[in-house]
This record gives sequence, structure tokens and C-alpha cells, in this order.
Amino acid sequence: MNKHLILLSLIALLLLYPRLSTPLLAQPRFVPDTEIKKAGEIQFQTPRLFKIGFTNKGDKPLLIKNIKASCGCLNVTYPQTPIAAGARGEISLTFDAKLLGTFYKEIEIYTNASDTPTYIAIQGTVVTEVHDYSDEFPIDLGNVRMVTNTVEFEDVNIGDHPSIELPILNTDRTAFRPELMHLPPYLSAESIPEDIPAGKTGIIRLTLNSEKLGQLGLNQTSIYLSRYLGDKISETNEILVSAILLPKFSDMSNDAMAKAPELTISESSIDLEAINGKKGISRNIILTNTGQSDLHIQQVQVFNKALSVRIANRTIRPGKSTKLKINVTAKYLHKSKGRMRVLLITDAPQQAKQYINVDVK
Repeated sequence: MNKHLILLSLIALLLLYPRLSTPLLAQPRFVPDTEIKKAGEIQFQTPRLFKIGFTNKGDKPLLIKNIKASCGCLNVTYPQTPIAAGARGEISLTFDAKLLGTFYKEIEIYTNASDTPTYIAIQGTVVTEVHDYSDEFPIDLGNVRMVTNTVEFEDVNIGDHPSIELPILNTDRTAFRPELMHLPPYLSAESIPEDIPAGKTGIIRLTLNSEKLGQLGLNQTSIYLSRYLGDKISETNEILVSAILLPKFSDMSNDAMAKAPELTISESSIDLEAINGKKGISRNIILTNTGQSDLHIQQVQVFNKALSVRIANRTIRPGKSTKLKINVTAKYLHKSKGRMRVLLITDAPQQAKQYINVDVK
């Protein structure tokens, strides 16, 4: 086939399939962690809080416009500000448990990602006496059970003192007094009540002192729940705590803000192929400064031991780009509690904190 015939064939293809010549528009993408949250057994007339995470896997900010509940028994709260590309958010559902029996309740989520709503449901049974705690307290430590063993303090500014509560169930026959080992100077803890009666629940309240954090960006440590006198630290009783300290821009003038750097990321959420016996896989991400002054990458950090990164240049001139290489090491893939994501802390006021989420199929 000569060059003229090839050219005519290409023109015919473009006329028949015009979408091939039209670039895809950037848009947000709402991806929930689950479509059905199974609650198991719930104590009668004891409200239960459910938290459903989601990720914006698109390349534009995601906005939740409204959420409608199928029943007045659900109280819903959700983020009121846009979720950046690649970032995560959380929807909170409180179920009042005022009626005995099985239940299946839905919420309709309306976002700027689609003209049609996304549906998420909770399912379970309200009972007078709970016998199975595996759904509500899935982490079994022997004599106690926990809802989660990871804690994240997001978007902390100097001067903040946020608190997070960890629900805990005492499954022993005697009272249990929670004690935490290896607390760093920037964390304090209290148990409410101080002694949790046998078969009852309590909370461990962790409070962060932001003035004592060591660095901008991710500050990560492991603390350990002592389950009995003389207990030792291990992966079993480990609680991973992360705190993200943001740079301060409140003193910047309007002129400086107008001339500030701006970060654009080629991919804020990446899906990698299955490792399938390989030692590791990698992907290159392009970071571009679309602002008017030099962009400084102050921190490049990972949440999971399986991830490692290498950046070609931490200072990016206006209009220029640099390469960020993300590696996944197979042997650590299922041995860390941290999320599979990379954190960038920059001096760009609008992109001070940027995530790159990594999903290995």
C-alpha cells in the first residue's frame, strides 16, 4: 500500500470515529471503598457510626453536592469542600438502631463526577444481645478487640491539638485498663473509662500536640497496646499513627500569592499491573511547575514500606518538569499497615499537600 492510500485510510478512520481525534476532558471520579457495608449485629437502641472512605481517582477536584438517605434512621455527614485529584475523603453514617430485626439502608450520593447518583448501602441486624463482635470490632488482640489499628491526623497546622478516639471492646472476664507503650512526645492518651468493665466497650483518646512534630509532611510512628501486665511489643498489638503537618501560607501577600508556583501532576492515581512473581514494578510520574516562580518539593514521603520513590530534581523552574519514579517492592507488599500512597509537600500554596495513590492489581 503506498503513502497516498495510507493517508486516505487514516482520514476515513477519523471521519468515521471522530472521538479518536478529540482529547478526553479532565474530570473527577468518585470511587468508594465499598458499595455495601456489612454491619453484622448491632445492639438495640445503641447508635452505630459507620465511616465509608472514597478516593477521587479522576484528574479534577471532586465535589459531593448532596447525599440523600433512604430512611430517617440515618444521619449523614460528608465533606463540604472539594476533594483534590488523587485525595481521599470520608462519609459518616450514624444508624439509630431503634427497630429490631434485619435492615438494608441506602444513601444516594450526588457528585460533580456524574449526572447519576452513586448508591452505597449498610446491612445488618439489630438485636437485644450481641454475640458476634467480628464486624464491629474486627481486630482481635486476644482479650480485647479494636475497630482499627491505624490512626491518621490529616491537614495539621502548627498550634492544632486534634484528638481521635479509638473504640475498644473488653472481651475478658475482668476489667481491663488500656495502656499504650512507646508514645512519642507529640502524642498523649487517655482511656474512657479508665477501667473498661468485662464485656463492655470504651475508647482510647489520642491527642496530638502539633508544636512537637519533628518535620513538615508525614510524621509516622508505631505505638503498642499493652493487653496485660508485662506485655511486649509486636506486630499484633501495633497501632500505626500518622500525622501530616502542613506549611504555613497565611503571611503571604496577595502579590506573592499571584506569583506563587503551581504544581501539576501527570497522574495522581496509578494502577499498576500484577507483580506475578516479579521482585518489583515501577512507574514514572511527571511533575510540572505551571506557576510563575520556582517550585520547591519540600518532602517526598511514602506511607507503606512496599513503596519507595526517587525524584530527579526538588526545585522546578516555571514551565519546567521533573520526573518522580515510584517503585513497589513485592516482598513488603502485604507486610505494612500504611496506605499505598505517596505524599508531596510543596511551597505551592494551592498544592501544599498532594497525594499519589498506588493500586497494585
